[in-house]
Amino acid sequence: MHDKPTPLGCDPADLAWVESTVKQAGTSFAAGMRILPPMRRYGMYAIYAFCRVVDDIADGNTPLAERTKGLEDWHQRVAELYAERAFPPTEALDRVLLAAINFFSLQQADFDAVIDGMLMDTQTAIVAPDEKTLDLYCDRVASAVGRLSVRIFGDSSENGNAVAYHLGRALQITNILRDIPEDAARGRLYLPADLLERFDVPKDPVQALFAPGLEQVARVMAARAQDHFRTAFATMKLCQPRSMLAARIMGASYESILKALCKRGWGASVLRNRPHTSLIGKAKWFALSYIP
Repeated sequence: MHDKPTPLGCDPADLAWVESTVKQAGTSFAAGMRILPPMRRYGMYAIYAFCRVVDDIADGNTPLAERTKGLEDWHQRVAELYAERAFPPTEALDRVLLAAINFFSLQQADFDAVIDGMLMDTQTAIVAPDEKTLDLYCDRVASAVGRLSVRIFGDSSENGNAVAYHLGRALQITNILRDIPEDAARGRLYLPADLLERFDVPKDPVQALFAPGLEQVARVMAARAQDHFRTAFATMKLCQPRSMLAARIMGASYESILKALCKRGWGASVLRNRPHTSLIGKAKWFALSYIP
């Protein structure tokens, strides 16, 4: 009697570890991952767990040198996964990542980009970046994850990469617009310098929260995110519909957050009110996600 094959050929305990990381995080992406077939689902769990681990290092309370070393160590761990060493990795996450890398032909450059994005956050607090720096940051921490994801979803084409480009930027800009007060408390302000200057918003993260012009800055950025959502959804139609199902669900959930933010606004009196999306809305995103 043969044992039942496991997704990606991994030990069930290793698969349970990456799955528990996703569940404990309570991520809004979970619905998109759950509908995937087991092989792809656990591949995505591994990618999410990797992102979670390196993000926790970057946002930790340990000294800068320790956080930097932790991220540089991950560069080395990723390099070792691609070096095809004879001995297996010693950590559960590394073992599932290696299986996903081999099965889905994931690119080392995308893992390295994610780590480099985290390093951008650790070396110095990002405050009022120029447009080029902001776009690079969005590419590294979001679109690079998208490039890994679309391969797991089953589309490694140029259209798939275009979805990753636009959807990643849409999601990250939405994150930025949602988290302005929390980022300010950590000395960060991800809104671009040129927009802050145009609308007379101070570049000091805390002072910016009370500037009347913050509303205009945020709405310009929201329009930018919406353009990326629109292009991402249009490009998904050029891909195999089934391969983009999870991406449509993830994108629709975040687009709903963006719309809720726009409805709430960014005035000082409401800025700390977390926007809520209704259960009806969630059901609607799920239904619409099945439309090719």
